[in-house]
Amino acid sequence: MKIQFFGAAQSVTGSKHLVEVNGSKVLLDCGLFQGRRKEFFRRNRRFEFRPKDIDVLLLSHAHIDHSGNIPSLVKDGFEGNIYATSATCDLCSAMLRDSAHVMASDAAYVNKKRKRKREPPVEPLYTQEDAIRAMGQFVGIPYNRPIEVADGVTATYRDAGHILGSAIVELAMREDGRHTKLVYSGDLGRPNLPILRDPYVVRDVDVLIIESTYGNRDHETPAEAEDKLRRVVLETYQREGKVIIPAFSVGRTQEVVYALHRLTLAREIPEMPIFVDSPLSVNVTEIFRLHPECYDEELHDFAERGDVSDPFGFRRLRYIRDVDDSKSLNFLREPAVIISASGMCEAGRILHHLKNNIGDARNTVLFVGFQAENTLGRKLVDGWTKVRIFGEEYSVRASIEVIDGYSAHADRSELLAYVGAVQKTGLQEVFVVHGEKASAEALADGLRAMGIAKVHVPAMGDSAVL
Repeated sequence: MKIQFFGAAQSVTGSKHLVEVNGSKVLLDCGLFQGRRKEFFRRNRRFEFRPKDIDVLLLSHAHIDHSGNIPSLVKDGFEGNIYATSATCDLCSAMLRDSAHVMASDAAYVNKKRKRKREPPVEPLYTQEDAIRAMGQFVGIPYNRPIEVADGVTATYRDAGHILGSAIVELAMREDGRHTKLVYSGDLGRPNLPILRDPYVVRDVDVLIIESTYGNRDHETPAEAEDKLRRVVLETYQREGKVIIPAFSVGRTQEVVYALHRLTLAREIPEMPIFVDSPLSVNVTEIFRLHPECYDEELHDFAERGDVSDPFGFRRLRYIRDVDDSKSLNFLREPAVIISASGMCEAGRILHHLKNNIGDARNTVLFVGFQAENTLGRKLVDGWTKVRIFGEEYSVRASIEVIDGYSAHADRSELLAYVGAVQKTGLQEVFVVHGEKASAEALADGLRAMGIAKVHVPAMGDSAVL
């Protein structure tokens, strides 16, 4: 049995881990690397293995840094099944097509400027036709239902509590008379958050591959996050400005909408226009409505209140699909909240909202999710006073705020507590992935302090024999 780490190794994006057992090659996730444009294309156009040699892909969840390069994998020769939960299949149907559309739109916009400079055009990574073809290989499976995916390999998906349909991938493997249970956390959610259930604790684990996005710090509590959201909205409203929220279309957008809904009902923020400006977010919210089996008890109770017909819709909220309606927001003169994708400000309509609003001191750009290295979002969070958007330089005069209490990732204390619960049933070895080096090393140190002898922080391309 062998594991190789081809993405999200001492970094946060591009999750891709290859397990070899009994001659079969099982790929865990196939995400997009996100960062500088040149590196984006270099890393995502080339696989470190032959896609045709992969037997099966096990997808943990639909976020683009875990699923976003599946169309390229299929285009380059992968012919096997792609297993995912039913909700993840539905989300990927929307998200992969949207990813292709965003790539094509951004390439067209950039190419206008490149043409004027007599530079060669850029090509999108893949097309909508590639995304649609890839969806033909998806196979939906429910939580907690074991399925044989390769010779001697049985997979069971457990609820990760991260986004709708997210899964911890549990692999029971048999090779040369030896039995090994390998568990891949995907992205692990937080306990006691609204909308989704808490992460499932897997038992009798031999080897654990765990994420470490927030392995070196703890989050605000949900109550602190809501207090900060209230403050930011009120202060920006008093300045007669707009709150611009870059948010991932899956999970974060719905959670922020739900929080704004509660604050509006409680009359803790003024009634003001709230726009979700992302066709993908609109589609994803519809998918959320189709999967109540993933909700936790709090959301079920909220939805059953007499004054609430829809947790993700209320009178002052408007979902925007049409591009002309999106452009009209540029001329909005009254205070408003605009939620748009992508969450790391690397593509999509959020770039246009930042371009048009970042230079106005009345406005606030509010980040509610993790910002990877070298992304535009990270530069804004790090306090850059000038940034480039679509190749043009803009001065940053808007207030920049960060709320990490809405993060769907477990923080350091929650990760350690989760591994502690798993450790009680025989855990032998841990591989720490999906975290920048400082976060991964910090979590690894915490795990060693718990008495786990074999803890590794693999680098890109590293391999391990079990």
